Amino acid sequence: MSEQAENKPSLKELALLFLKLGITGFGGPAVHISMMRNEVVLKRKWLSEEKFIDLVGAVNMIPGPNSTELAIHIGKEKAGWKGLLTAGVCFIIPAVIITAVIAWFYRQYGALPDVQKIIFGIKPAIIAIIAVNVFPLVIKAGKTKTLIFIGVLALALSLLGVNEVLIIFGAGLIMLLLKFVTSNFSKNKAGVFLPFAYTGSLFKLILQTDNLNLFLTFLKIGSILYGSGYVLFAFLEGEFVTGGILTQQQLVDAIAVGQFTPGPVFSAVTFIGWQVNGFEGALVSTAGVFIPSFIFVGLLGLIIKKLRGSNIFTSFLDAVNISSLALIFSVCITFGKEITGDWRSVFIAVLSLAVCIKYQKLNTAWIVLGGSLAGYLLLLF
Repeated sequence: MSEQAENKPSLKELALLFLKLGITGFGGPAVHISMMRNEVVLKRKWLSEEKFIDLVGAVNMIPGPNSTELAIHIGKEKAGWKGLLTAGVCFIIPAVIITAVIAWFYRQYGALPDVQKIIFGIKPAIIAIIAVNVFPLVIKAGKTKTLIFIGVLALALSLLGVNEVLIIFGAGLIMLLLKFVTSNFSKNKAGVFLPFAYTGSLFKLILQTDNLNLFLTFLKIGSILYGSGYVLFAFLEGEFVTGGILTQQQLVDAIAVGQFTPGPVFSAVTFIGWQVNGFEGALVSTAGVFIPSFIFVGLLGLIIKKLRGSNIFTSFLDAVNISSLALIFSVCITFGKEITGDWRSVFIAVLSLAVCIKYQKLNTAWIVLGGSLAGYLLLLF
């Protein structure tokens, strides 16, 4: 299968794109991935469809926030280590700043502003965005009947609530088993890579007792958390509510902030850090949870390049790719179930889908904003 010609962006172009995505990326990891596909594959042609699918599958094999890691990986793929840092930081920073402002407001006044009318129409709109952008990827990834079967199985298991990690790695292992049965494997060797992290100018700040505890807690979470950003909230309850550091209401509010602000859902960590130890707490918490993603993606890029030529690893990654896309599609179906009881949500979803199909080059941010405006107006009646 031949790949399309890929354009090479400058660091400035990378920075501007991921800043824009960080500001306009409402809706969580699935819609972020859909927006990135629209921008880097369809509009700018920085990556081929096949390469983009590879990156989606790859980031699902490592811990951390998937969409943030995808941004980091795209940056690394197109502009090396400078691109890795540029794309990642620019995607994260807008959400962190917005969340920090909300966190300050919350600490001062003890409540969040009422945004329900504003965000009502966002979920139906993002269903359309996910469906339009993920379906072509699924078609492209389903290269064989075996991969189609694995994708359907992954989708069914996801809808039944099976753990994402088990689905992704299980899909890869099933494919390896099938390859073992049908063909002879050639021996392949892979190097071993050890991650090293440098805290830089944050070092002194982190070493303070309260900040060190926060940093280590979120460093641990960022290093072991698999799946979408939504899994984060289960970890937060165990670490902070059970430990008596935050109240249940504060955690609920942190979750709300992570969901209604643009960019990574992990920005909820900035909110929590601020509640625990103000600006310093927000800074070290944010650094702790995102640092592992930069390290893992950097190492993963080296491994993928070395192993993509291996028949064994190629088969494994193909199965991971189709199962990862099935998980995203599962999110779309789950969201769809949640809106079917309200005619206004269904109307916004159908209208957004029609616009997405008719105007495929339209920036998805306008779809999100249009859905939000439509929801606000419909709630007035």
